[in-house]
Amino acid sequence: MSNLSHPIFARFWKLCSPVADRAGSADHRRELLEHVHGNVVEIGAGLGSNFKFYPDQVDHIKALEPEPYLAAKAEQEADRIRNSKGLSIEVLRGDSNSLPIDNGWADVVVFSLVLCSIANPIAALAEARRVLKPSGFLTVYEHVRSEAPKEAARQDFANRLWPRLLGGCNCNRNTPQVIADCGFDVTSERRFRFKAAKFWIPVEPHVILEAHLRG
Repeated sequence: MSNLSHPIFARFWKLCSPVADRAGSADHRRELLEHVHGNVVEIGAGLGSNFKFYPDQVDHIKALEPEPYLAAKAEQEADRIRNSKGLSIEVLRGDSNSLPIDNGWADVVVFSLVLCSIANPIAALAEARRVLKPSGFLTVYEHVRSEAPKEAARQDFANRLWPRLLGGCNCNRNTPQVIADCGFDVTSERRFRFKAAKFWIPVEPHVILEAHLRG
């Protein structure tokens, strides 16, 4: 992930992300970060779209973004937020499977629309466990595999091509189950869909969840 480059998708994301925010994603980001505090690791910062929604109780953010174009945009947004809110943000390059962060540094790890595209989500979640304090938690915003068998089958079919077109995004991952299998207890979970579309897309439904370290 440290050398990840998807120049076409990155520019596509810059165009479509504001549209998604206006359609409801901005409110979802705000909900995602509602309980975030202290030292935060954000994995897959993208354009830095979450930065403006971090609450005042956050002390420092280490935001990982390996895609060069997106990382540059995230750094620009971090500069803007530093100047307007005084929030301490570092934009880091690196690998989600080997975070450049000390053991037990983070109060919270944030995954926002990125666990769908990380090549090895199990390794990324193991790293999240490593950098979290024992009292820490994950907060996750993601599109996930449908619980309806017929729709899930359609997602499986679409996923034959979808990752190749959308920067490695998988539309059929059961992310809440993967998180639970990696040693976290999902303590809250809300599933939802965006406003009704005129045509079916495979990246529905979405989920916002929190998960705490088990044991």
